[in-house]
Amino acid sequence: MTELGVGIIGGGYMGKAHSVAMAAVGAVFNTNLRPRLEMICASSDTSAEHYRAAYGFDRCTADWRVLVNDSKVDAVVIASPQEFHRAIAEAAFALGKPVFCEKPLGASIEDSRAMVAAAEASGVANMVGFNYIRTPASQYARRLICEGVIGDITWFRGEHTEDFLSDPQTPANWRTSGDANGTMGDLAPHMINAALALLGPIDTLIAEVETVHSNRPNGTVTNDDHGQMMCRFARGAMGQLYFSRIATGRKMGYAYEVTGTQGAIRFDQEDQNALWLYIANGPEATRGFTKILTGPAHPDYLPFCQGPGHGTGYQDQIIIEARDFLQAIETGHPVWPTFRDGMEVNQVIAAAMASSRDKTWKDVSAF
Repeated sequence: MTELGVGIIGGGYMGKAHSVAMAAVGAVFNTNLRPRLEMICASSDTSAEHYRAAYGFDRCTADWRVLVNDSKVDAVVIASPQEFHRAIAEAAFALGKPVFCEKPLGASIEDSRAMVAAAEASGVANMVGFNYIRTPASQYARRLICEGVIGDITWFRGEHTEDFLSDPQTPANWRTSGDANGTMGDLAPHMINAALALLGPIDTLIAEVETVHSNRPNGTVTNDDHGQMMCRFARGAMGQLYFSRIATGRKMGYAYEVTGTQGAIRFDQEDQNALWLYIANGPEATRGFTKILTGPAHPDYLPFCQGPGHGTGYQDQIIIEARDFLQAIETGHPVWPTFRDGMEVNQVIAAAMASSRDKTWKDVSAF
């Protein structure tokens, strides 16, 4: 086993998740590389020290440059606001250090392209954080589609819907300003990533993006509340996607349906340990969707639990990501999703925003 000094930039929601994942991944997956929580960075000395003590890091700093340049930090995890992603990643790659970056890859498509260029020029491991697609159920869905179990795919419907800003009296906050913090920058990347993972590239799309609650207590909203798009995948299937942070009643509405010529699949992250599968064979009277409870027979389930139906959770998805990142570092071979895969998601978003503005279909390749 070889120790790997890990530095994490950001100590909040995702910073904690990645800290816990790096501390647990060696035991869960028996990895050859064993992360050492070397340094954590936060916005102030006080918060950095708080996170250091809480998560078990050796050291801390309020300056991400100190972390990136530290000789004991072998790999960098970026869990900071999007506007800092590019500068941090470019600095780490210049030193030959592998980088795991939370989605979205950058604050703009220009940032994304620059980060891909830096990553590929460095030749070191690079990954983007799309954790929801890593549930055992969604990994199994991806396998079923690839193996042709439900036939040729004809249609995809996906959504990422939550309700944390559904109340118009919720005060304006950091989420209500800046395109990267709007629904298209924050929630849409996850379901677009799922669509690309399950069905492959999107050729064309038409979209509509809207701010519903423009004025909130304490400020004006400068980004979008929800958006929808129709699309055509390169494989020929039609698609429909919807994203919202004002979907009253939805807490983790990461859900999709995939229709094929021989069957169909349904999944909802609010019931993340179940996959619904329909196979079009046998007598019509006995056909119907079957609820499959995940268990040791499904991808990446057994390392967490030996009992079928006992289930995995959100934190486990981050641990699976950590395993993949360590594998990419150890083997020197890219592990999906790389920075380039993250940029492809941002291309779809850029096309959708342009489509909404121009009220017309757009070719994703043009972005």
